[in-house]
Amino acid sequence: MQIVTPGLVLREVKVGESDRIITLLTPKLGVITASAKGSLRLKSKLFSACGLFCYSEFTLFQGKTMYMVDDAQVKQVFFGVRESIEGTALAMYLAELTLTLSPTGTEAAALLRLLLNSLYLIGEGKKTPGQIKTVFELRALCEAGYMPALIGCGACGKYEGGPFYFNEAAGTLRCADCAAKEGKAPNLDGAALTALRHIALVEDKKIFSFSIPPESMEALGRAAEHYAAHHLDKPLKTLDFLKTVLL
Repeated sequence: MQIVTPGLVLREVKVGESDRIITLLTPKLGVITASAKGSLRLKSKLFSACGLFCYSEFTLFQGKTMYMVDDAQVKQVFFGVRESIEGTALAMYLAELTLTLSPTGTEAAALLRLLLNSLYLIGEGKKTPGQIKTVFELRALCEAGYMPALIGCGACGKYEGGPFYFNEAAGTLRCADCAAKEGKAPNLDGAALTALRHIALVEDKKIFSFSIPPESMEALGRAAEHYAAHHLDKPLKTLDFLKTVLL
């Protein structure tokens, strides 16, 4: 059976002299693996379309163990991602995070939109790597079903005013007073909390449309990274490398 679907290449593995096994994120099939025979030949019609971080329209056939790429037409290539070590490292991390979440159905479509938007911003340099990383971590986890409880303090119901403690394991909030009673110290100021709610709840096209002070962004970044780590099955190798280049 022939299947035509858009897909973003998240991983490529060389097989032999001219073949590749590629892993794609698609809006309906989720994460799939496909064999792209001859795609490493420079004259192959699949050469560019099957490259890492290339967004293409794929024509696939279902094989015994994986899909087979029959044709692929480039829709968008994020050339700017590879222009800096920071951009490449961040893109690799976002790809590994996506593969670990392995979204399906509507989650896959939402995560594909988020990843395409993130790669565009990396390539264009329109947002800092730190902000892109933080937004992606939080929103990706929300789309995957790990939405934190952000309405207010889980103990007294307080919505805003003063710093809050965000429990990165439970995904819950405590105001400063309630946090103190539990022996916890606030880790998000008002600006960081507002940004957290924005990232989790706003419509897709507005996810990156916010600006907060650097110290607030730093606190939110720590919370996002820890929140993601608590909900993944394993530590991500690409995160360790990303940290070394973002210092």
